[in-house]
Amino acid sequence: MTNRRLPLLLSLPALLTVAGVLLPLSYLVLRAFGAEWTELREIVFRVRNLELLGNTLGLTVSVLLTTTLVALPLAFLAARSDFRPRRALMLLGVLPLAIPGYVGAYALIAASGAGGTIEALTGVRWPGPSGYWGALGVLTLFTFPYLFLNLHAALRSLDPALEDAARLLGRTPMQTFRAVTLPHLRPAWLSGALLIALHVLGDFAVVSLMRYPTFSAAIYQQYTAAYDRVYSAWLALGLLLITGAVLWLESRLMRGVFLARVSPATARQLPTLRVGAWAPLAWAFVAVLAGAALVVPLGTILYWLRLEQSPFAWAALLAALKSALGAAALAAVTTTALAFPLAYIGNRFASRAARLTERAAFLGYATPPLAFALSLVFFSLRVTPSLYQTFTLLIIAYTLHFVAEAIGPIRTGLSLATPRLEEAARVLGQTPWQALTRVTLPLIRPGLLVSAAFVFLSVLKELPLTLLLSPIGFETLARNVWTYTEEAQYASAAPYALALALSGAVLTLLILRREGRGQRAEGRRPRAQGRARAPTPAAVRKEPT
Repeated sequence: MTNRRLPLLLSLPALLTVAGVLLPLSYLVLRAFGAEWTELREIVFRVRNLELLGNTLGLTVSVLLTTTLVALPLAFLAARSDFRPRRALMLLGVLPLAIPGYVGAYALIAASGAGGTIEALTGVRWPGPSGYWGALGVLTLFTFPYLFLNLHAALRSLDPALEDAARLLGRTPMQTFRAVTLPHLRPAWLSGALLIALHVLGDFAVVSLMRYPTFSAAIYQQYTAAYDRVYSAWLALGLLLITGAVLWLESRLMRGVFLARVSPATARQLPTLRVGAWAPLAWAFVAVLAGAALVVPLGTILYWLRLEQSPFAWAALLAALKSALGAAALAAVTTTALAFPLAYIGNRFASRAARLTERAAFLGYATPPLAFALSLVFFSLRVTPSLYQTFTLLIIAYTLHFVAEAIGPIRTGLSLATPRLEEAARVLGQTPWQALTRVTLPLIRPGLLVSAAFVFLSVLKELPLTLLLSPIGFETLARNVWTYTEEAQYASAAPYALALALSGAVLTLLILRREGRGQRAEGRRPRAQGRARAPTPAAVRKEPT
């Protein structure tokens, strides 16, 4: 890193990102305080606000607990045990991430109750999910991969010398697990837990389908049904305060965390633990999880797809698919283009301004989508009314919200592309721009592709921003799934749900394959003996990506 001043060409995208995030949020505050004092007092001190606060916090904490109970055993089986097949465990831990939560909720609702898939196929009427337990179950099934990926990486990176030292001091295997392994998993758990908490706080589709009131569900209802924009603005501010508290808590818990290897050279291979007598329980756990997270949702979608008889269904699906893919592709390009200078600043410059500009990008990601969409609505209506409900505003929203997802893979690529290569190009007579385009960009091309794929997948599944900001008549896969599911037209929603699930699965597998190649290539590079090994991704603080 260098302490030299930021070039204007790199500072401009950072300033645009800060302005694009902070200006709409400022108009959200203005809208919230735009009523009379008596009305504001009645809004702020409503008893319902306390109920929404309790429901939101309770659901978030519960989802963190249940996802840990699912992800930790699965990650341990995949990383440290002789349970086979391991590749199937990895797929089980990752593929549910390709299914949006609202698609999972639709599938579970359509599978249960009177006339559901389970009753039609087995004759048994399975009770339908609803309320707190329904929201908890759906959010757990389709967010636990965030934790699984982090915990699996941390378990694979643990130095066996740490556990050996504990055993030599007389610790039992369980004591060693509590005293050595769990502290090593703390950064990985906090990174995954932060993503899950942000997801639960910003989700409104699952809780709305399950009829469980939270801040996000109330914001959507007040804005679209009650047309109370002042109250919806206050609810959005309350949700922002909760999100800020979660980010502050995660930062405090990560303070002072530093994990390093005991041995200076390359670590020995991790020992494989035998499942032994626990094998039946492990198989039962894997079977139940696979059935609930993959078999039942996909089977339900296929069952209702068979019942769709409309002659216009496939034509409408093709039109929605084109719209969704076009918006996702354009947003992936704009977001990756904006993320590159931000990642470059964070990797190549050590000044305070560099750190602040990179942090500003994460503000848009940390802001719940409904609150961010609402702020853009107020901003566009107040400043540029012609921009309201246009495709341009929708792409801007996608770009500002998901730019943080694109920064991580690019920063990883930049960390491998040493600045000395650019310096060598400069010595050979290249301009700074030529050195950047001819040397650095080709080296980080895999990171750019992974960033674009991340954003493409996120935009394809995104619902709140699409519902509030898309132009009239703009149909996407996510929007149609939500519309038909709300009206209990499960057969009509099935084609869009299947297209979303398949698209997400293909992109997820491509991303995993690309990252797996990168990790194998990095593992084949020779290491100098006697040097400390670079910290693994799970051993350092990770930003939301």
